[in-house]
Amino acid sequence: MATTDRPPRANRNRVALGVLGLLVVVGIVVAVLGLRAPPQMGADEEVFQTVDALFTAVTGRDEQQLGRCEHQLRAYRDAGRLPPGAAEYLDSAIHRARSGRWESAAEQLYDFMKDQRREGASHRPKKPDRPPKAR
Repeated sequence: MATTDRPPRANRNRVALGVLGLLVVVGIVVAVLGLRAPPQMGADEEVFQTVDALFTAVTGRDEQQLGRCEHQLRAYRDAGRLPPGAAEYLDSAIHRARSGRWESAAEQLYDFMKDQRREGASHRPKKPDRPPKAR
């Protein structure tokens, strides 16, 4: 009696190779997305000062200052002084902080600030201090 079914071992090997292939693809996508630089906020000094104040608010876990910075950054975005990509990136950091992930938000903002190229700015901004480590 001949059967066309594959032996169970061959099916398992095929499934294992499929899962391995999927993991490789997911790993590559995650690596590429992780290597992308944050968007640029431009050379507007007031925007930079507000982002610096946002970093201070997040590292200090200051809800009121966080709200003031969020409001000001929204006004800069609406006035065209803060590019949409940078505004979205900062909004995600604010959302992290509001959800209680203050340290993660501080790290995100630190990375954002250190990767800024201030073309057209009259001076080089001071890089923020490293975010505090969890205790």
